[in-house]
Amino acid sequence: MDRTFLVLGGGGMVGTEVARLILHEISGSFPDGPARVSPRRGEYGNPPGSLGRGALSPDESPGAWASPAGGGKREAGGLLAEGGGRKAEGPSDDVSTREAGGVPGEAGGGGSSLEPGDWRIVIATLTSEEADQATQALREIAPDGVEVVGECGDVFLAEGLCQIPRRELLDDPAARRQVFDDMLGPFEPAYRGSHLAEIIRKHRPDVIVDAVNTATAISYQDVATAAVIAERDAEAVLLGETPEGLAENVQSLILSIAVPQLVRHVLILDRAMRDAGTRLYLKVGTTGTGGMGLNVPYTHSEDRPSAKLLGKTAVGFAHTGLLFLMARTPGSPIVKEVKPGALIGYRDVEHRTIREKGEAVWCYRGVREPLGESLDLRRDPKRFIPLFDLQLPVVDTGENGVFTKGEFEAITELGQMELVTPEEVAAVCLREITGANTGRDVIAAIDGAVMDPSYRGGVLRSRVLTRLEWLERETKTHSVALGQLGPPELSKLLWEAELIGMCRGTIPGALQATPAELSRDVTDLLDRIAGLSDTIVSLGIPILESDGDVLRRGPRLRIPEVAGEDTVVVTAADRDRWAAKGWVDLREANFELWQRRLRAIMAARPEKGETGSSSVAAGTSETEEIRAGAVVAWVLANELGGHRG
Repeated sequence: MDRTFLVLGGGGMVGTEVARLILHEISGSFPDGPARVSPRRGEYGNPPGSLGRGALSPDESPGAWASPAGGGKREAGGLLAEGGGRKAEGPSDDVSTREAGGVPGEAGGGGSSLEPGDWRIVIATLTSEEADQATQALREIAPDGVEVVGECGDVFLAEGLCQIPRRELLDDPAARRQVFDDMLGPFEPAYRGSHLAEIIRKHRPDVIVDAVNTATAISYQDVATAAVIAERDAEAVLLGETPEGLAENVQSLILSIAVPQLVRHVLILDRAMRDAGTRLYLKVGTTGTGGMGLNVPYTHSEDRPSAKLLGKTAVGFAHTGLLFLMARTPGSPIVKEVKPGALIGYRDVEHRTIREKGEAVWCYRGVREPLGESLDLRRDPKRFIPLFDLQLPVVDTGENGVFTKGEFEAITELGQMELVTPEEVAAVCLREITGANTGRDVIAAIDGAVMDPSYRGGVLRSRVLTRLEWLERETKTHSVALGQLGPPELSKLLWEAELIGMCRGTIPGALQATPAELSRDVTDLLDRIAGLSDTIVSLGIPILESDGDVLRRGPRLRIPEVAGEDTVVVTAADRDRWAAKGWVDLREANFELWQRRLRAIMAARPEKGETGSSSVAAGTSETEEIRAGAVVAWVLANELGGHRG
């Protein structure tokens, strides 16, 4: 069975180095030079062939898949034992050999234990030219039989749009509409059409290294400029004018907002990796400021303080937060992030033509003119005498830009951004992939710093519940759900469970009745107890009666949610969907569903022979009493997949 690495952003400096080190790891030989140096200890990186004895070998040492952030719990649950026999048994002995043994290959080194034909390296880049260059270079060093494959296109766009430059997309009304729908519309169509999801579906990678500069790609769509233009148009509309390009400018503003793009991107990525069975995802992130603070004196050519640059930092750490949540989600892959805090460089030093926004910069003969009351910011270049295309000695730092000697000297000076090499970043990535503890995994660091539930909190929880139950008895009310805590299903489920408990008391009691009897009992209860149904419907939670034709309701309905509409058309399918989403449903079919849930809860109770703490887990119950909150927590965990990892 092939094992596949997917390197997103494989045309960049770090992505290229990661792919190169992976190939050397597979082949069991390392190049001479800095690529082998560990940035923490000044030692060499992984011994040749350690990849074969670590994370990706289904037959060798499995401990390399261990993850400090959420991974331990998943390993215990058997996630890593699926597919090919990968499981977590303990740390690889390669770590101690590497740290104590010095130069790889001298002690316990040797060639890789993997057959080269077992491997595929997929390099995903923005353009086809980058993909061709990257794959050609890697094929020259790939062992015989190792497949190197190229993919190209914008991973933030749909498959049909991923080859089109963003500026062209924004000029096309139909394309703008599709980008809007993919960003803010229903998730399923966006997921099915996503270029990123298609790459993952196609290659089903075991490991993904994401070296795309996500924060720059999203934040540098320049929401500030788009907002200024949209505000100018809005002022014109208020004055009774119709500005040219009004719709395009407003849509461009919406499409440049960073957070919805980032959230949708992470959700698509997570779903695609789950569907593909990806085991590990490693993100090469960014601080946005090269490790400097709010006083960072550098920008991407704009004036400081730069809203765009600090927006990049905000997106970069928002991305980290979403990845932290992904790492805590049961069923998701192991998630890691390496976040360099310096200028990453360099790719090349040469004398070359200077380019700006892809166009060659020309050298013109300058002119003198008096400085008057106005100043032209742009003039037709044809009014100037062109001399030649401007060529200067520069250092190419890849995604970070091209710098002259003076710029590079300033930005890398001690106390400024300073410098870290792509080889060092790639070496840390490879060590994290193969199971070494580098101390550079940001997700693990956050996981270790977050305060988790406490013993005191657990003790006080029971006291709060006891007090609330006493107040219910004293006031003859029911503290069940307000409708203000979502999802919409929560309030519906809580009230339905409460009503069943009020009628039957215990799970066995509810299971002894037929669905028709439960429907009749709950209906009678609502009619008999004064104010009970009025309380429910006044909270925006309607009650669908047993015939499905009558709705008890108050002034407002929380479901359906239709933006900008006060009245909607109702069909039988709509009624059923809304009832499942947020209406108390008194029909027999709903009570059949509740009985299936209650049977599953009973089945999850400890067996008679089970004693001690091992018999207690989420989804088990020591009591037969129908407690609405506990029952609905089971439903949320088992039907909606919402529980702690």
